[in-house]
This record gives sequence, C-alpha cells and structure tokens, in this order.
Amino acid sequence: MRPINDTHMAEPGLAVVEVAAADDETALAVQELLATRCAIAAADRTIHEPGEPGVRLRCYLDLRQQPDA
Repeated sequence: MRPINDTHMAEPGLAVVEVAAADDETALAVQELLATRCAIAAADRTIHEPGEPGVRLRCYLDLRQQPDA
C-alpha cells in the first residue's frame, strides 16, 4: 500500500484505518460497520500483496461528520 499522506490526518477527528482480513468479504464488512458510525471515504476493493496472507483495505474516516444516511 502507498504511504499515508499527512493530509489524511491533518486535523483532530480525521483518521486512516487499515484493515487486514482473511478475505474480501470480511474486510468489506468491517468497512461497512465503520460507515454506520462516521463519515467515511470507502475503498471500492481490497488489495492482496504477493507473498502476504489475506487482503488489506484502507479507508479514511472523518469522525467530525455523521455518516450519510
């Protein structure tokens, strides 16, 4: 995965979350759960790093805003 950009954490309430899971369904379910709690810039797919187990997903949270209903 690319390095985390300082802009994504420039203010209190902004966060970057990386999810490591055994499969796509689990990683996307975690992202969906986060989206019920706060505003999120969701990932549309997971990433599998060759030679590494499972998949990874990165999403960006804004705890200052409510999720889209």
